[in-house]
Amino acid sequence: MGALNGIRVLDAGLLVQGPQAAALMADMGADVIKVELPGFGDQARWIPVSETDRRAPYFVAANRGKRSVSVDLRKPDGREIFLRLAETADVIISNFKGGTMDSWGLSYEEVSARNPRIIYATGTVFGPIGPDAGREGADLAGQAAGGLISTTGVNGGNPTPVGVTIADFIASQSMANGILAALIARSSSGRGQRVDVSLVGSQIWAQASEYAAFGMSGAQPGRSNHGHPLIHAAYFIVPTKDGWLALIGVPMPLRPAFYNCINRPDLGTDERFAGLLYSSEVKAALHAELSKVFPERTTAEWCEVLRNAGQRYAPVRGYAEVMADPQMWENGYLSVLQHPEWGDVRMAGVPIRMSETPLKPGSFLAELGQDTELVLMELGYEWEQIEAFRSAGAV
Repeated sequence: MGALNGIRVLDAGLLVQGPQAAALMADMGADVIKVELPGFGDQARWIPVSETDRRAPYFVAANRGKRSVSVDLRKPDGREIFLRLAETADVIISNFKGGTMDSWGLSYEEVSARNPRIIYATGTVFGPIGPDAGREGADLAGQAAGGLISTTGVNGGNPTPVGVTIADFIASQSMANGILAALIARSSSGRGQRVDVSLVGSQIWAQASEYAAFGMSGAQPGRSNHGHPLIHAAYFIVPTKDGWLALIGVPMPLRPAFYNCINRPDLGTDERFAGLLYSSEVKAALHAELSKVFPERTTAEWCEVLRNAGQRYAPVRGYAEVMADPQMWENGYLSVLQHPEWGDVRMAGVPIRMSETPLKPGSFLAELGQDTELVLMELGYEWEQIEAFRSAGAV
């Protein structure tokens, strides 16, 4: 039994931000009903692996473990169906352009009038209030407007977005956290509440240390330059014979063993590198020296050397290497789900382990609207009514 067993979530979201929050709640045991536009569905269904492989990884990743109903929320009958569903639900999730749900007559005020216990979670790009509240956007807007892209790459290089939808995923975690907190608050107050998150707001929160540094100094923290601008240590990536290796700082007690295991004891006696904290210039000089040493061996060879010496490191890996690591499987970070047409598909597992109520990745969400009739019958609609809804285009 999952931690959210007995909780019902209506996922009216699209793409990543809202659906990923709902997927995590499904992994936690919630009954998640995905509400999609008839005939088209979530836009994520139409983002393929490639031009020749039309399978939809964004949709699959963010919608496992859910039931699917197709309801046109823009139509009066569709609106009433959704409100009937809301009466049975604990949580509603959406991440349309700001004001969209309101324009359909499905604002928090209208929904909570039917169910005062509802947790009404919305995700936007720039936030729910202010001059940009109604602007559209996507993950890249969150990365750019939130300042993240200003920290990536190297000095003098072009702005470089993170290569995954990181703004969406961080916002989805913010949304899930807000929903869980609202559920706890409801257990004592008896009332639901509105939960608002945004891509930009979550990006700023994810850079809390860097924004604090800027607030203190007034200086932009700078680009990552193979490491981190605020960590004044051997905290960077170096090239190896066949790839790259991340050094995760070398604390003072580990320095003698570190320099000995890489056959550079002279660096340990170099006064430039003797301090606890390095200036940017000294850090760059150490990086240059180590970048001469590590290409002498392969990444795997260096991992063995550093592991035996008790050092802090990590290989820079591609997805195939991550998928081949038993550590990832043993912790449940990766999983295999069966698809009725594609067979076994390896994908992300769950990031949280719970001893009493373990998370479990749900099965694939298959056809658009496959559960519509069943869910409507659960609401008390007769078959003749469902056929009338279908004729009117409401489902």
